[in-house]
Amino acid sequence: MKKTNVPLVTLAIFLTTFMTAIEGTIVSTAMPTIVSDLNGLEMMNWVVSIFLLMTAVSTPIYGKLADSLGRKPVFLFGIGLFVVGSALCGLSTSMLELIFFRVIQGLGSGAVQTVAITVIADMYPPAKRARMLGINSSFWGVASVIAPLLGGFIVQQLSWHWVFEINVPLGIIAFLLVLFCLKENKHAQSGRLDLAGTTTLVIFLLSMMLFFQQLEEANWLLLGVLMLVMLLSGFGFYQAEKRAQDPILSLQLLKNRNFLILNLINLLVFGLVIGFEFYLPTWMQGINGTSASIAGFVVTPSSLFWILGSFTCTWMVGKWGTKGTIKGMLCLLLAAEIALVIMPFKTPFWVFFLVGPFTGLAFGTITMQSLVESQLMVPSDEIGVATSFNTLMKYLGQTILVSFYGIVFNLMVSHGLSQHPNLNSGMMNKIVSAQKAATLPAELIPSLRQVLFGALKSVYVVGILLVLLSFGLLAGFKVQAKKQNIH
Repeated sequence: MKKTNVPLVTLAIFLTTFMTAIEGTIVSTAMPTIVSDLNGLEMMNWVVSIFLLMTAVSTPIYGKLADSLGRKPVFLFGIGLFVVGSALCGLSTSMLELIFFRVIQGLGSGAVQTVAITVIADMYPPAKRARMLGINSSFWGVASVIAPLLGGFIVQQLSWHWVFEINVPLGIIAFLLVLFCLKENKHAQSGRLDLAGTTTLVIFLLSMMLFFQQLEEANWLLLGVLMLVMLLSGFGFYQAEKRAQDPILSLQLLKNRNFLILNLINLLVFGLVIGFEFYLPTWMQGINGTSASIAGFVVTPSSLFWILGSFTCTWMVGKWGTKGTIKGMLCLLLAAEIALVIMPFKTPFWVFFLVGPFTGLAFGTITMQSLVESQLMVPSDEIGVATSFNTLMKYLGQTILVSFYGIVFNLMVSHGLSQHPNLNSGMMNKIVSAQKAATLPAELIPSLRQVLFGALKSVYVVGILLVLLSFGLLAGFKVQAKKQNIH
């Protein structure tokens, strides 16, 4: 049997990571234009949240399928689904169509993200694995640097539809590399697929997402029904996992206090990531009036220092320990969130570049250390499950918190518009795009920007609360006298 071509498969993994990573920043850069074109400011957060939800829901399922059916078929399926979803997103003619096609794209992303990390673990021994994971993680930073320029160029010179179509050629190349270069033995079915656990987990996550989305509407009957579904499905999931021979998510993991704390902090930190990277480009276009191509670069310093944090976290942990390192990084995040809240209305573009390094270093360090530490806390035969859970927390954090941000943001916009009878939501759809704002009456622009400014500030007030909650969780982290490397 031919052996796997490790360099070419690694290249495919890097391509798929870049492909899914670029989706975040490039869509954020194009979002003001998309909102203006499709008239969907009130549905803006769904474009991001539904993608993240589908990724979060499917992550543990694909992880289990990769163990039982093999990495290659699941990886190929995920890449193919992501490419199809991207192509359909590019053909969208309404906000509802775009949201629906993002469901397909998100389901593909769940497989790509999960299996890519698992294949790295298969191909590389523990001594090299951390370095390869760091390089793979750095592609998120590289994508964030390239995406604003590419997204801005596409929006201004072509059409926002092409920010999705850019994934198609990358996906096809990655698909072919995996198809012809990844070789693996056939996997025997490991027990039965945990259908009861999978079903109840999906119902729980979906009902939780809808619950957060519907909070703004204050439909108490619907909220009560969703809460009941959450409780019943959560209890059903717990019971299913207790009985399952091969559970989709081992309950034993949740009994490890340090493991649970680190992953909950990871959940909150990725919530901060989405608040920082999704709303800052909107600030730049809507408040500062910068173009789409320039606005996206506001997150570039954060992306660059994310790479630095990923590569230096091992050194920092060796010097200050896991708890000390994360505490220091949370201090950086707290300083950054406070700075965004107190910034005046007329804050020049370059000032935001001073905030980015603080957030990026903290994001890269905390997320990489939570992944590596999670793998070290479990036996070698449970690394896949631990990795899957860590990935689930990452996307779940973004899914929940982008919904909560959207609620707070939309409430503040509604409150602001109520103070100005001459303004309406249609104008707000235009003010978030520097290009469309030029079509508004000049005398209304200052008031519209003040409404937007207040809504954006509320997002970062939520960010401060998330950092404080992370500090509270970290207080329960128990420092081990001596850590044994299970590998």
